[in-house]
Amino acid sequence: MAEVRLVVTTVDSSEAAQGIADGLVADRLAACVNILPGVTSVYRWQGSVAVAEEWLLLIKTTAERQAACLAGLAALHPYDVPEAMVLDVAAGLPAYLAWVADSVVPEAE
Repeated sequence: MAEVRLVVTTVDSSEAAQGIADGLVADRLAACVNILPGVTSVYRWQGSVAVAEEWLLLIKTTAERQAACLAGLAALHPYDVPEAMVLDVAAGLPAYLAWVADSVVPEAE
C-alpha cells in the first residue's frame, strides 16, 4: 500500500485556498484538500510579530508524489515564503488510504 502524506499550508483568502485545492486535485497531485476558514496565525515576519486571518489547507498525497505536490503548491501559492509542512500518516482506514493512492497519479517511469 502507498505511503500517504499530509501537507499543511495556509493562505490569505478563500480564493487562494480554492485555487490551490482545485489545481492540485485537477493535476492529480492530491487526492483531497480540506479548506478550513477562520484560522488566526501569529508569526514573526521581517523582524516584527504579525497577526493574520488565514485559511488552513490539509492536502492528502502520497510519498511518491510528495515532491511534485510541493512544487505544485509553491507554483500556486500567493506567499513569498509559503508554509509547507509534510506529515507522515502513520495509520488510517485501509480503504481511505487506498483511495488516496488511487486518486494521485504515480510518477511516470
